[in-house]
Amino acid sequence: MSKTGSAAKVKLNSFDDLFGTNEVPQTGLEQIINAPLQDLYEFKDHPFRVVDDEKMEETVESIRQYGVLVPGIARPRTGGGYELISGHRRKHGSQRAGKSEMPVIVRDYSDDEATIIMVDSNIQREDILPSEKAKAYKMKYEAMKHQGRKSGKNTLDEVGEAAGENAKKVQRYIWLARLSDTLLEMVDTKRLGFSQGVDISFLSEEAQQWVEVVMEDTKCAVNMVQSAKLKEYSKTGELTMAMVRLILSEEKPKERKVTIKADKIREYFADDYSSEDIENIIIQLLDEWKQKKQ
Repeated sequence: MSKTGSAAKVKLNSFDDLFGTNEVPQTGLEQIINAPLQDLYEFKDHPFRVVDDEKMEETVESIRQYGVLVPGIARPRTGGGYELISGHRRKHGSQRAGKSEMPVIVRDYSDDEATIIMVDSNIQREDILPSEKAKAYKMKYEAMKHQGRKSGKNTLDEVGEAAGENAKKVQRYIWLARLSDTLLEMVDTKRLGFSQGVDISFLSEEAQQWVEVVMEDTKCAVNMVQSAKLKEYSKTGELTMAMVRLILSEEKPKERKVTIKADKIREYFADDYSSEDIENIIIQLLDEWKQKKQ
């Protein structure tokens, strides 16, 4: 699958048009300007963190020495200034490096265009949390539907195109976005498994609160059997607070750990598949095998 995202398909002026002169164009679709940092506002509902980690330290040092080498992308903002579409880390790095402005390409993108570019320009980062990816995929999917794209596998494939993820994986992340903030944080910190989180995302807001309360009271973990039961009882309308407590207090079967040597599965997966990708595909195939047995 191509990893060229939707953002790359947005037509920009040529490199010479953007960087061949120090003069800012007075007319046309785009301008490149040195915008004051105070005039650059965060994208509405921006789902990605900007943290002071080791990579940020490297960014700060680079900006301190050379400035921002790749312009951000922004659009004019109602009320003045610009809404930053791509470049939030560069803005933060510029602030920490003591800069007062940074270069940005300014274009009057629609809400949907801006959302797609914002997601695609961030989604390939290595340190993205599940909650960030879930919210980002949901935003992009909604934006594409607003543009008239039909719901379905092809649209979901395109949503995950920039990160090389298929429709099924994207759909599971979009479901995950329905979790409460507390449960999403549990997925981020691995207190709640990804697949369990997807199951629980089918519960109502009230039922999700019951899960939160029981998990907090009992300090329990949730296994796949339990999350599947929660989902099933929720679908039939039988789920209550007492039922949640009963399900999550069930004695868990002894955990089995299975290790598959890499050389036994190497021929089935390309080199760019992550361990998580391989695990998800194996689980999917096992689910299909189980359904056939039934």
